[in-house]
Amino acid sequence: MILSLAIWMPIVFGVLILGSGSDTNKSYVRWMALFAATLSFIITLPLITDFDTASAGMQFVENIPWVQRYDLNYYLGVDGISVWFVVLTSFITVIVILAGWEVIQDRVAQYMAAFLILSGLMIGVFSALDGLLFYVFFEATLIPMYIIIGVWGGKKRIYAAFKFFLYTLLGSLLTLIAILYLYNATDSFNILEWHQAQLNFTEQLLIFFAFLMAFAVKVPMWPVHTWLPDAHVEAPTGGSIVLAAIMLKLGAYGFLRFSLPIAPDASIYLGPFIIALSLIAVIYVGLVALVQKDMKKLVAYSSIAHMGFVTLGFFIFNQMGLEGGIIQMISHGFISGAMFFSIGVLYDRMHTREIADYGGVVNTMPRFAVFAVLFAMANCGLPATSGFIGEFMVILGAIDYDFTIGVLASTALILGAAYSLWMTKRVFFGAVTNDHVAQLTDINAREYLILGILAILTIGMGVYPKPFTDIIHPAAVELLKHVAMTKI
Repeated sequence: MILSLAIWMPIVFGVLILGSGSDTNKSYVRWMALFAATLSFIITLPLITDFDTASAGMQFVENIPWVQRYDLNYYLGVDGISVWFVVLTSFITVIVILAGWEVIQDRVAQYMAAFLILSGLMIGVFSALDGLLFYVFFEATLIPMYIIIGVWGGKKRIYAAFKFFLYTLLGSLLTLIAILYLYNATDSFNILEWHQAQLNFTEQLLIFFAFLMAFAVKVPMWPVHTWLPDAHVEAPTGGSIVLAAIMLKLGAYGFLRFSLPIAPDASIYLGPFIIALSLIAVIYVGLVALVQKDMKKLVAYSSIAHMGFVTLGFFIFNQMGLEGGIIQMISHGFISGAMFFSIGVLYDRMHTREIADYGGVVNTMPRFAVFAVLFAMANCGLPATSGFIGEFMVILGAIDYDFTIGVLASTALILGAAYSLWMTKRVFFGAVTNDHVAQLTDINAREYLILGILAILTIGMGVYPKPFTDIIHPAAVELLKHVAMTKI
């Protein structure tokens, strides 16, 4: 019942908070939302503490008939690949509730409810083992995110929200076609049975491309990434945190749960194509990040480059690359969430995200500067931070696959250092550049708590990644064995 509670508890609390409706008792709504998010996070912890690291199969399984005539089931379970993302989602929801504590003053109940409902839906995506159930959760996540950007976003929020919705919805329609085809071929919506389905090469190619359209947009991969910078820039701080920390992972997770095991021959055949797209994301988008003047847009492009690393790790088909890609996804959840929160801290005080408007922030916000510089260093893969572990593993895997690809991938470390250090130098160091910066106040206890927790996780995972790799390893090995067996 843990997975059901993890999915439905935040949704039920979200609906109850939504029912309170008005802004007459904002304090009550905030505390209720924090209680719900914290309780939901605590509920997911046994998924890690009780996880059997010797097993590559699904655990904490719940299977209840839904519509028996069509073999539809309320079928949930997690393996070493998905379990971390369930816990990460519930954890990030607590951070998001705290991040919006004082900042959001209008429609507080609706704001908190949207994030709680979104949390339950995303956990549903990572837990669903029924194809149609997955599709319902996958598509339903668009609604609260569309509302979050469209209602609490910036001046161009309607444009950004519509672009986000249109891109992701169009990609997802092909996924529905692929799901219906697989049901027709197997008479089942069971995803694990789809992994065993005997499909010829043409069928695998068509299914791979259908899933690719949805997952590539969601990651997002180059060249279908253009919706992400707009969505990040216009979204409120909480929206940007969730978008970067969790929602980008839905597409990458889809590759692992659908594309690779269902269409292994097509995946291997098209692997060089995906690798090429990933390298373009790593190098070209990294260069684009270098010329950004808006901090949020810079971190958004940085996220696209980092997710290029993830897809690169998946499609070089070796253990180091695959596990490195998954580690990179988890690490990116901590670091990108921290960086977008840090930008939100500055924006709440100065109401600008332009890099040129800052300078010498370390003189007026020394405690904040320590955290911000740490996360910038982690973003460019500094050793002893979580950002280093995933990137290093992917680069090692890429060198083992092809030395040239490994060298090209490693340029990401140079580009990441360049745009992260450039932004850090301009914003934090040097003399105070204007009166607005001179009047800045350092972070309060709430902001210190959020940044402190994220810093501990970033360093903790960087220094001792074993608990993460121990859980991921059996499922990753099993997936690679499955991909290596041809269906033709």
